[in-house]
Amino acid sequence: MTDLVQRARALRPLISAGADEGERLRHLPGASVEALRDAGLFRMCVPHAYGGPEADPLTLVQVIEEIAVGDGAAGWCVMIASTTSSLSMLLPAAEAAAIHADPRTVTGGAYAPSGTARRIGDELEVSGRWQWGSGTDHCDWIVGGVIVDGTSFRLVFVPAAEVELIDTWHSSGLRGTGSGDFAVSSARVPIGRAIEPGVTPAAVDAPLARFPVFTLLASGVAAATLGMARRAIDELVALAVGKRPAFSARTLAASPLTQVDLARAEAALGSARAFLLDELGEAWSLAVRGDPVPVERRARIRLACSHAATEAARAVDLAYDLGGGTSVFASSPLQRCFRDVHTATQHIMVSRRPMETVGKVLLGIETDTAML
Repeated sequence: MTDLVQRARALRPLISAGADEGERLRHLPGASVEALRDAGLFRMCVPHAYGGPEADPLTLVQVIEEIAVGDGAAGWCVMIASTTSSLSMLLPAAEAAAIHADPRTVTGGAYAPSGTARRIGDELEVSGRWQWGSGTDHCDWIVGGVIVDGTSFRLVFVPAAEVELIDTWHSSGLRGTGSGDFAVSSARVPIGRAIEPGVTPAAVDAPLARFPVFTLLASGVAAATLGMARRAIDELVALAVGKRPAFSARTLAASPLTQVDLARAEAALGSARAFLLDELGEAWSLAVRGDPVPVERRARIRLACSHAATEAARAVDLAYDLGGGTSVFASSPLQRCFRDVHTATQHIMVSRRPMETVGKVLLGIETDTAML
């Protein structure tokens, strides 16, 4: 899967060049979308059976991280689209093939059960409004969580043409993700396009199909924050070589405070990244052997994901503080990294909320692990 990582690395200059435009537009610029679409980076988890690359979780993390170094918003959109594409493995083969027949197809949406559906024969009539629709403006199919007939949860796939996009994304960070609301009114969805992660059996036999959906999503979110932190540290190093702070005769790089805090930032980022990749590698080995990923292993990955996001934000904070007055201007990448990473850490997959569940698992206390 090194080819996918190399493609991502090659796209970084183009993605970075479009970041300012994405901030102004509040969604990714067309050139970035087309480049990511052409490179197949929006559909990394589509299985080989449907013409996809079927990327393993470690490759997924590295690709998202590479794109997020160029632009946190673009990395975020790659994360949302590719983790959503993993749901193709839960669809009936005919439905999955129809959705992903075009290699340029992009899927996205929101898991939250903010919609309702009622069953009418072999279809669901779906209505609802969802928040956090990252990248929905460039999606061909949009996913939303619904409660069917007041009882059961499902994720439904709706063609983008039947979805209303609502311009609500006026955010502090990740402005280029276009994460506004979206709505559906009385859309008819075939029952075959309604799935329940963790319950619906996979329709393909592949290691990725045995990897927990929410674990994959959390890993992707964490990867985006790691990329943002890498960018912040690199920007600080570039700035420090030439900047002379006010009332100082030496450059920022010559300051012992800079040297110490830069080292702390590198240690925070490197150790968090290593923890995440190590845990993912252990779990992936199980999936490749055909074994399920046990709850204890899933809990450790979720711990690594939240830890990665927390430490990435800490690394960005150190770089931002060292940047001094330069950091406060909108033209500074340090400012964008600061806003982006602190928006990303609010995602439920890497927030403090799952840590209670993780702690209970580590202590052997019975708890609901459906979201691990």
